Amino acid sequence: MPLNDEQPPSPSSGEDQGSDVESSSEHCDSVTTSDLESSCESSKHCTPSSSPPKSLTLDEVKDTTRDMFNLSLSHEVIMNHSYRVQYDTLPQGSLWKLVRDNLHKAYWDKLESELNDDPPVYEHAIKLLEEIREILLSFLNPGANQTRTQITEVLDMDLIRQQAENDAVDMQGLASYIITTMGKMCTPMRDEEIKKLRENTDNIVILFREIFRVLDLMNLDMLNWSIRYLRHLMQRHGVEYEREKFQSILDKVPNALDRTTLWIRSALDELTSINANMEQSGKGQREMPTPFQVLNMAFLNILTWDYSKGPLPETWITDEGRVQEIQWQLQQSQAVCEVLLIIYSTVGGPIQGLPSLSERLKRMISVLLDGMHRPDFNLNEALEGISAQICCELNKSLIERGYPALSPALQATLKGQICGISQRDNPICTLVEDRVHHFFRAVLTDPKPQARLEQTPAGLTSIKPELVTLGSKFTTLVNYNRSVYGPFYANIMKTLMFNGSLPTPIPPQSPSQDCV
Repeated sequence: MPLNDEQPPSPSSGEDQGSDVESSSEHCDSVTTSDLESSCESSKHCTPSSSPPKSLTLDEVKDTTRDMFNLSLSHEVIMNHSYRVQYDTLPQGSLWKLVRDNLHKAYWDKLESELNDDPPVYEHAIKLLEEIREILLSFLNPGANQTRTQITEVLDMDLIRQQAENDAVDMQGLASYIITTMGKMCTPMRDEEIKKLRENTDNIVILFREIFRVLDLMNLDMLNWSIRYLRHLMQRHGVEYEREKFQSILDKVPNALDRTTLWIRSALDELTSINANMEQSGKGQREMPTPFQVLNMAFLNILTWDYSKGPLPETWITDEGRVQEIQWQLQQSQAVCEVLLIIYSTVGGPIQGLPSLSERLKRMISVLLDGMHRPDFNLNEALEGISAQICCELNKSLIERGYPALSPALQATLKGQICGISQRDNPICTLVEDRVHHFFRAVLTDPKPQARLEQTPAGLTSIKPELVTLGSKFTTLVNYNRSVYGPFYANIMKTLMFNGSLPTPIPPQSPSQDCV
């Protein structure tokens, strides 16, 4: 956050770099068998769970924690363009807030007591002014020499100490200079806070307390400005940086890929079982899955990850919140689609070809299913409420267009089928989930996923906007994840599929296998 009259060095690209993450996915690491060897060389310790546990020293624990924090922070800055550091507010009535407030009160009471002594004691006040000077200097760009000189001259601590010895410190004058300097440095959004500081001149202790509060806000502005400025650089080098940090963690914790190995092994076993069943049924010859197929199956399993059986693989921890958000939205969209399919298959012709009615029903269902991922959400009660609301809406629409209202028997059938989607083996749910699964699999395997996103499977037209949005988000996460962790995945699959030795390369079966 530079001075208002000083321009920061401009990054080499514009502020809005929303496509940078997507574009990074075009430079993916291939994990086809022909590239396994070179991929493994770039990651020295990507061995899976066979690595023995290792006792870490305290310094190694600190280093690993720092690497994990830096990895998570850089990933969040790259993936979340709205990421900002927020002002630290503790919940009302919490123990931490009580302790912090009491400590702050004791500090400011001590300052007030010293300044009210006769003669005044300036011990705490001098420390306060020294800290303010360092904060103001930290806001300056390297070239702001004139302002830097002025601050150090006005807040000359040796001179202020001499004045304190003679009871000649002008605290009000120093506060006025500090506020004026803050007004020159702050962003326009803090102008109102500066105005309030200028009006608050009655109590010098309260004034300095408010100065520190506004300085905290300015520090946040500075940090968030730095994040925006550095995001462009991080988007260009984020893949290499994250891979390097994860490798550093792996050097200290060799078993840090255990869950990732189990995740890939599960996908390999699933594909092997599918191929074996196809061979037994005479639908094809048994073939060894390719690394490309295994990895895509593993990514599809992330989309339906069951957290009750264990946490996500280590390579997905930094995206856990985004994955859960996609899962929740997809779960709700599938439920909306299931209810709409039941409505139109049960009622039929009288409500076909009415987009306004379809949109009203969809909006109503979505509102009533909002938050269905929460543990306290009662799906059965929500479905009963949905079925009652839908019957009212349908009867109203039918009567307005000259059709008879739904019969009691048909309403009972409709309500029963809608409430039935809470059952795990419901055929409508199975149908929708299967087609959603095929949709995401097609998007992941297609070399041009944007075109594939527009090709919605039959029966899912009602949730096409949601599928396109979620498919785009998930594809972005997958492509970036493959770019960062491709060498680690390659080493794991080399061990699982080829017992550590490279076989003769298998030519890809489709152009899409050339890109990871």
